[in-house]
Amino acid sequence: MEFIPESIDDYCRDHTSSESALLKKINRDTHAEVLMPRMVSGHLQGRFLSLISKMMKPQRILEIGTYTGYSAICLAEGLNPTGKLITIDINEELETRVRGYFKEAGLESQIDYRIGDAAEIIPILNETFDLVFIDADKENYQRYYDLVFDKVATGGFIMADNVLWSGKVVGEKKDKDTRAIMAFNDFVMNDSRVENMLLPLRDGIMLARKL
Repeated sequence: MEFIPESIDDYCRDHTSSESALLKKINRDTHAEVLMPRMVSGHLQGRFLSLISKMMKPQRILEIGTYTGYSAICLAEGLNPTGKLITIDINEELETRVRGYFKEAGLESQIDYRIGDAAEIIPILNETFDLVFIDADKENYQRYYDLVFDKVATGGFIMADNVLWSGKVVGEKKDKDTRAIMAFNDFVMNDSRVENMLLPLRDGIMLARKL
């Protein structure tokens, strides 16, 4: 994920609003106790998600891929006071940990945390979402995008993480996940129903606004 010199990355973080004590704890715990800790959003991306949410003040947010709950808490920071965030993850082993973090954040009533296959859960959601964040298995990105698209409000946003895939999208060797990410990026780029921008933030975020 290291696309810029460490000194520049440090400078960016030094000039970005701090994460909360709880988010710092989640970051530390994830790196110390959970497999694949690089999946946690972290300081810079977390503040970006929080700011986007605060600008929108969404009534409904959908997150596909909870992991240890860091990004869900960041997104929930901008929720309308009566709003709700639904977050879906297939890994039941992290459920107790994540529910504990949501309770500590005081977000139990606003975060609807569901364990299961997102491809099965999304079709039964009877909601209209203002903001969607996709951060799950890469080969199903386009499937999740397609499943959720009609549930996104006009003017709403779909964001997808890891769309630069550690730079592999411009590398010579293309594995299955890389090809899936590239296909997704191309699809969004050519989707006349949205306007979009690929941001080189951390591992890349595709930002698409539904027209």
